[in-house]
Formats: sequence, C-alpha cells, structure tokens
Amino acid sequence: MITSICLYASHLTSVQRDPKLPPNVVVILVDDLGQRDVAPYGSTFYETPNISRLAKDGAVFTDAYAACPVCSPTRAAVLTGKYPQRSKVTDYLGAVSSPEQWKANTKNLPAPTATRFELSETTIAEAMKAQGYKTFFAGKWHLGGPGHFPTDQGFDLNMGGGERGGPYTGNKYFSPYDNPTLPDGPAGEQIDNRLGIETAKFIRENKDKPFFALCSTYGVHTPLMAKPDLLAKYRAKRNTLGLTDEFVQDGFREVRQTQSSPVYAGMVEAVDETVGLILDELKTNGLERDTVVIFTSDNGGLSTSEGSPTSNLPLRGGKGWMYEGGIRVPMIIRWPGVARAGSKISTPVASIDLFPTIESLAVRGKSANASDGIDLKPVFQSGRAGKRDLFWAYPHYGNQGGEPASAIRSGNWKLIEFEEDGRIELYDLAKDLGERQNLVTKNKRKAEEMQKRLATWRKSVGAIPSTKNPNFDPSKTNGRYAKSRG
Repeated sequence: MITSICLYASHLTSVQRDPKLPPNVVVILVDDLGQRDVAPYGSTFYETPNISRLAKDGAVFTDAYAACPVCSPTRAAVLTGKYPQRSKVTDYLGAVSSPEQWKANTKNLPAPTATRFELSETTIAEAMKAQGYKTFFAGKWHLGGPGHFPTDQGFDLNMGGGERGGPYTGNKYFSPYDNPTLPDGPAGEQIDNRLGIETAKFIRENKDKPFFALCSTYGVHTPLMAKPDLLAKYRAKRNTLGLTDEFVQDGFREVRQTQSSPVYAGMVEAVDETVGLILDELKTNGLERDTVVIFTSDNGGLSTSEGSPTSNLPLRGGKGWMYEGGIRVPMIIRWPGVARAGSKISTPVASIDLFPTIESLAVRGKSANASDGIDLKPVFQSGRAGKRDLFWAYPHYGNQGGEPASAIRSGNWKLIEFEEDGRIELYDLAKDLGERQNLVTKNKRKAEEMQKRLATWRKSVGAIPSTKNPNFDPSKTNGRYAKSRG
C-alpha cells in the first residue's frame, strides 16, 4: 500500500514562486479506465480516494469523451488536438494495418491505418517546449518504435514509453519489467506506482521552472494483475458485499453488468495510488496553486472481452464499441482560480480539447497550431462551449466485438452509422443514456440532418471507411463472435 507523503488539506497551498512564470501542467492519462470506474462517477466497489480528492478541488466533466473507442488514436488526439483521422492513426498500433492482411470472417474489411505516429505532427510537448517548458513523459506510449519515441516528439525525458501497448514482457506489471526505457526497480515493484515515483521526481527537480508532465499509466489495461495486498482486500470486500459476476448478451458479445472483479479493483486502486504520489509531490513543493492537473482515460472500460473485467452501466457497451460505454470517459481538471472546486460540468468535451487548453497556458495570443478542439477555459467560466458537434470514426473490428462505425453527438442527440449494413441508430442521451431506444423512425428529419453533418465531417478529415469483404462466408462463424469472456 502506498502511504501519503503528507496529510492532505482541503485548501490548496503555495509557496513563493515567480509570478511571471506560467502555470505548470500535469496530465494523468489512464489506459482503458471506464467513466464509471472511479468514485466521483459512481463506483462503490473500486476505491479511489486520491482521484476523489482531485475532484473535490477541481471540476468533474460528466460528458467527457475519448476521441476513439481504442487507445492509440485517442493518444494521437491528445498529443495533437486533432481528430485521429487527420494523423491516420485510426486503430491501435499493432492491429492489422491494411485490408489485404485481414483474415477474420467479417462482413467488411477494415480500413487501412498508420503503423506509427509521424514525426511531422506537432505535439503538445513540442508546443510547450517551444515556450520554455521542461517536458516529461512516463508510461504507455504505443505510438511507434525507436525513432518515434516520446523523446523524438518533444519530451525531454521518457520513463517507460515505447511501442508496446501493455506490460507484456518480464514480470509484466511488476519489476523486473524488461522495459528498454524504464530501469528495473526492486523485485515486485508495481509499474504504475513506479511511474508516479518518477513523475514526482521530475516535479521535485523542476519546481522552480514551468513544466509539462504526461503520466500515462499502463493500468488498467490487460494483462489483469493486481498487487497481492490489494487483491486480498477486494476478494474480502466482494465476499462481504455478496457480489457476483453478471453478464447479458448484446449482439455477438456478453457484456459485464457488475463491478465485482477483485483483480481489476486492485488495478484501479494502484492507479489511484499513483495519482496520490503526484498530488502529494505537488503539495510538498507548494505547487498546487501553480499547477493545472488533468485526469482522464483513452477509452471506455473493457466489458466485452479479454476477461471483461468491468461494467460501464448505465452506459452501453465498452472499449471498442461506438456506444457510450466505449467512448465516454472520466475527465477531472483541477485548475486553481479557474475551475470551481467540487463543480460538475455537463458540457460535452473531448480528448481533442486538451491540446488547445494546455497550450493556452503558455502561449500569449492566438496559437499557430491547428486544432479540432477548443480551449476549455471559457467553459469553466460560463459552463458552455458554444454550439458544436463532436465526431468519431472507427472503421475497424477491434478485439472487443464492435464493428466499423462512425458517430456524431449534437446537443443531447447522438447518431451512429454502422458500416456493415448502413443502419442508423439515433438516441436522445438526456432521456436514454443507455442507448436502448432507437428513435430513427420517430425522428427521421433529425436523423437525416445529423447523418449529413457526419458525412460532411468524414470528408473534411479524410476519414477512410471499411469496405465489403468479398471472402465473407455467412455459413461460417462470424469473426465478431466470442465463445468465452477470456
């Protein structure tokens, strides 16, 4: 168990710092964390006291979205402020990158996708570094191999970032890690705790200058592994509460309905410990009022495959799906003097908004960098972002049973267009957050209007759709089907 460096007070403290210096920024990007996986968003089985204290001193966005239902595209969007379609990173790196290589028996062939995040893209780290910030990256990168690492894209330091999508070698989540950019720690050290330690060290060593740190945890991605003490804790809690694993069928996949996995709960708490290490270091060095802290995830929780460890209810689906469970994520921002402590904001926001928001802290006047997102500072002040739509396109078959689709959210309306058969689903999220009542028939004009805007957006960003699979055999098992939850 990680112990706090110091007791936490509800008020933020600060020591004397050059008032001419711009604010520091710390982004904590969690892998595969569902919106409902933390206490500020309603989880009662998983314990996240440090994330809760961040929410107490910051703003909780109830309608925050990842740019894609899987990881690498969202990570590219966080770094650039642009929809993934512009960088051509539209699926996780390591997936089949061209339709010619596709072997699964599915109705469509997935669209081509980039095999790496190109150096020609301007990243938020490069933008901040140009303004005199010291930059730091820790954890999961998953945007390219050697020559395309964080230090090749604006980060001064890199601890643990590489081409792998998870801790798959060595002792996996525990040291020795066999990670070429992260020296091993003591035997049994947990990797996300180590990332928190390294981020805290960076903060401590750069407390007198502006810094930008991106701590990208490997948790809560597979492999599902928890620290022994936390595993024992949640096994006991599960038994005490009488929890069971419950599933329902949704299309080709079974979807978990209960948060009851002790292993996953332990992984969530390990991430929370990492958050605590970072928050405590900021407090110890008197940097709380001088630092903007952003906490979010790269996609929804894993609920339909690979162990199906969490439930996103009342949201439908999960990682890899275009339903809310796949794209709605937690986002908490502590911005002293700007974000009202303990507030909740229902304005829809997304991964693409982080770049312009962060860059605005350092750049005086209008940025020269193009972005699809918006600076969120006015949202904190007015609670509104102006009239805008949010868009998604995932023309692939992920590992979680979803299908190629694109979507648009406009106000409380959300439309999904599926590429296998062209069907349209329309939902009023204000009345049907679980996306169960398709209103296309009752609202044909609204559906047609939104479908046109979605088509216009796809054309504007160069989105490439999936195509029909000439080798699909309906007499054989569909490639989206999974016999087990493993």
